Amino acid sequence: MNSKDHERQFLLMEKQAEKIRLTVDETGKNQRVDKYISTLLTQFSRSSIKTWIESGDILLDNNRTKPRTLLSPGQVIDVLPRFEDREEAKAEKIDLNIIHEDDDIIVIDKPSGMVVHPGHGNYSGTLQNGLLFYNEDLNILPRAGLVHRLDKDTTGLILAAKTTDAYNQLVKDMQARSIQREYRAICKGEMVAGGMIEVNLARDPHNRLKFSVSEKGRESRTHYRVLHRLRGHTFVAVRLDTGRTHQIRVHMTHIKYPILGDQLYGGRLAIPKKLDEETREMLIHFKRQALHAFRLSFMHPVSHEMMSFASPIPHDMEAMIIALSGQRLDSKTINEFNYPE
Repeated sequence: MNSKDHERQFLLMEKQAEKIRLTVDETGKNQRVDKYISTLLTQFSRSSIKTWIESGDILLDNNRTKPRTLLSPGQVIDVLPRFEDREEAKAEKIDLNIIHEDDDIIVIDKPSGMVVHPGHGNYSGTLQNGLLFYNEDLNILPRAGLVHRLDKDTTGLILAAKTTDAYNQLVKDMQARSIQREYRAICKGEMVAGGMIEVNLARDPHNRLKFSVSEKGRESRTHYRVLHRLRGHTFVAVRLDTGRTHQIRVHMTHIKYPILGDQLYGGRLAIPKKLDEETREMLIHFKRQALHAFRLSFMHPVSHEMMSFASPIPHDMEAMIIALSGQRLDSKTINEFNYPE
């Protein structure tokens, strides 16, 4: 074994000694411990979490526990990921649009059509595969250091850690909701004003690919603001307080303003009256949710400097907004809209 291999082996052992500490909040009341952890630490599979609980690598208030144990607010969960037990994704050479990188973090601008993590039906070509090729040292971190995710056809900014210390801090910040994620979307229908959506979400019992509003689900909260009213549509800014799967998509559908192009939640296409033929064709052929992770703001996990990054509205959404505005908006104006406080 050469010196580099010795160094990597020592680093791996060092990383395995690092724990992730979670404090149970009100949303965890009467939740199973394995379910609660999997909801917060989405980078780990439910089966891995169950295995770690059974092997004593996850402790509840410094004691061994069982996957079905019900939680109370204030309890402390310590998670010791066993990275060597995970089947890591394979490194693949994939072009990545990295807009920021330092010793501790990477910020990537994800295109539409790219899956973030390998999973059923998507075992290669993911962002995680690309990150592992870009930097082989990320293999020691769960899911190559990615601390959140975006849906396959959602574009925009996503954050990854490069070290265990950075990763653990960002996971804590995500749990504390101190990482601000701001989106842009084109919604069907002309909104009068913005607002807040606060409902519980759970997996749809009739379609396992979908989520729906349910009293038995997890709390979720979304704030949305009108940036510009378009022909039969609205250009909106969205901020998340929580980050449930498909949250924005389900929330906007719940208030009857589904996201344009959403093949899962969007319903039937509505063509505004007296729309010109070119814009009509653009609407018909817009086949992905018009949702973009526009801005990411957070405290750097090591330097504690406040950081904020923005990603320009992608071409397909920009062209759609311009067309639906009757050419009254241009690229510069679209990207300069600020979130109305």
